[in-house]
Order: sequence, then C-alpha cells, then structure tokens
Amino acid sequence: MSQYFKVGELVLWNPSNTVAQLFARVSEAMVPVAGCPSGVGPDTGRDEYEVDPDIFAAFVDALTTRYLSTNHPTLTAMLEGYLPAALVMVQRSGRDVPALGRPVARDNRDISLSRDAFDPDGDRQRLLDLAERHARAMPR
Repeated sequence: MSQYFKVGELVLWNPSNTVAQLFARVSEAMVPVAGCPSGVGPDTGRDEYEVDPDIFAAFVDALTTRYLSTNHPTLTAMLEGYLPAALVMVQRSGRDVPALGRPVARDNRDISLSRDAFDPDGDRQRLLDLAERHARAMPR
C-alpha cells in the first residue's frame, strides 16, 4: 500500500504508508522549528495528503534557512533527515526555496560550542546532493 502527497491532481510523491505517515508527522513536528505552518494537510481518508504548495514552499524555505544558519550537529542531522524529500516535493510543485540561493548569516539560537565549523555553502551543496539522490528514489 502507498499514500499520495498531491497538489490537486499533481502527484508530488507516492511513498509507502509508513513513510508517508512518518513524513506527515515529522512535517507537523517541524512547525515550531520553522515558525510557520507546514502546508501538509491531514490524510484525506483516501490515502492522500493534500499539500498547499505555497505554504509548503515557505515552510521548507524556513527550515532550509535554519539548516544553513546553524553549526549545531544534532539540529543539522535532524533537519537533514527531512529536508531532502521536502526539497524534491517543492521542486515538483513548481516552487522554489529562496534560501538555497541567498547568503545566510549565522543564527545564534542553536550554537554548538564543541563544533566550530560554519559552512553554509558546503551545507547548501550537501543538501542539494542529498535531494538529488532522494529524487531518484521518490516515486510519483
């Protein structure tokens, strides 16, 4: 069995039930981190999640900004588990993630004192590479 993430009739992704449910739940868990709604609707009861593409793109942009602006390895790892698939869905919806193309300043909310590295350009490339790999494994 599988479930769909859709914008109207446009299928963004058709993962297995477990993966779909986990993605939807993680989306909601990330709302406080992003500071805005996710745009991923609840399961419609027809094995579908309706996605508001503009709200979802803004949500993913906010999370991408957090990812690029932190040096905290745990936060980075948690966001890295979610963002590649989300970036693919934004791209498939015809939207953009502006944070991937603009300069990012260091955010003082989540600082790791044991990790000195702050490399938004390297982190941006890593995220794009992960999204590219995910795209090949994300059926529609």
